[in-house]
Amino acid sequence: MVRRKKKEPEQQGNEELFLALNMLEKEKGIPVEFMLDRIKKAIASACKKMYDNEDVDVAVDSASGKFDVFLNKEVVEEVFDPNVEILLEAAQKVSPKAELGGKVGIQLDTRQFGRVAAQTARNIIRQGIRESEHGQMLQEFQSKHQELVTALVERVDPRSGALSLRIGKAEAVLPKSEQIATEVVREGDHLKVFVAGIKDEEKGPRVILSRTRPELVKRMFETEVPEIYDGTVEIKAVSREAGSRTKLAVMSHDPNVDAVGACIGARGARVNEIVEELGGEKIDIVEYSEEPQKFIAAALSPASVLSVRLEEEGDKRECRVTVPDSQLSLAIGNKGQNARLAAKLTGWKIDIRPESGFFGEEEEEPAKQEENT
Repeated sequence: MVRRKKKEPEQQGNEELFLALNMLEKEKGIPVEFMLDRIKKAIASACKKMYDNEDVDVAVDSASGKFDVFLNKEVVEEVFDPNVEILLEAAQKVSPKAELGGKVGIQLDTRQFGRVAAQTARNIIRQGIRESEHGQMLQEFQSKHQELVTALVERVDPRSGALSLRIGKAEAVLPKSEQIATEVVREGDHLKVFVAGIKDEEKGPRVILSRTRPELVKRMFETEVPEIYDGTVEIKAVSREAGSRTKLAVMSHDPNVDAVGACIGARGARVNEIVEELGGEKIDIVEYSEEPQKFIAAALSPASVLSVRLEEEGDKRECRVTVPDSQLSLAIGNKGQNARLAAKLTGWKIDIRPESGFFGEEEEEPAKQEENT
């Protein structure tokens, strides 16, 4: 009967290490060579602690799960520090070609490193994994900067409300401040998020994701409306109060294409898709115009406008808008929202007045004149 020779515990442990590294490569995409380089550095660090000598060569055979460590020593006539020096006679027993002033590698018993070396190796491997993951995340998100991505919600923090998201192989956090306030999100949900920016901080890259920014809606329309994607229709401006209302100004570069109609879609199919993704957020799509009066009037939709009078002085861009009395509350909007979003969309400060008068100003003026006479 042929008996299989039992593997040494050390070799078995090394094989497990290489299996773990191969698993990391498959699951995290971290190259085995990258991690082996980290392990070599960990061994050199352990040699520095044990022998005060980090001049080390590490030979790794990933196929067999074996690695050999050689501590390099200088060949000298007289030894003052046995950790870094060796006599010529002893060196020639290791390598017959050894000569004074040269170096020879003394093979070490890797079991000598003990717990300190193992712990050092583990820490550096962990650090290497983090650095590699950060590098991968940075690379992944740099290619998606200012873009729309779909994320899987892996965890909802019960304290802060922050969402831990999985985007491809990368992980990121969506803070509460960048979430739609009225939205209820659960683990396992899929969300569209906007990659607003990337900050390379001391602890690693931090990705800035958002569900609240106007650019999110802009990217959604670019995805949903082919005429925007191919450049026939252009989004000129977006103003938004996340979870409540968005205004979108569009224009067509083709006289045969209706910009607003293209964005709405047949029976509202295109805009409804986006409204549903945003949890019912209202979206006003208006026609952009190079003429400020026309653009301002359109921006105050759904209210109808009678006239727009511009008041430009230097850099000041203000206008007075007159609307029918019945349209005043609609033009201003709930808590001033419609007027506020129209102002953001157009870049003009808008003063809305009813057709019947300017809130009593005309009566006050004569009164002031009488006092002066």
